[in-house]
Amino acid sequence: MVKTQVQIPDTLFREAKRLAAENEMSFAEVVRRGLEEIIRHHPPGRARAEKWNLPKSFDMGQPLAPEEKWTTLCHE
Repeated sequence: MVKTQVQIPDTLFREAKRLAAENEMSFAEVVRRGLEEIIRHHPPGRARAEKWNLPKSFDMGQPLAPEEKWTTLCHE
């Protein structure tokens, strides 16, 4: 296991310490689990967000209800 040193904003540190205390974990365990979670969401080889483009739109035809009734219909 590697021992390292990082700088964390005071508010983030306090929240991490609170989370650790509430869940009976060490601060180090909270940090490890947080890193595992972010790595799980950013796997190797994943395309960067700026390479993604919004898909082209297409005509879906006329609305099935007039716009002035949309709110009423949404609450049914």
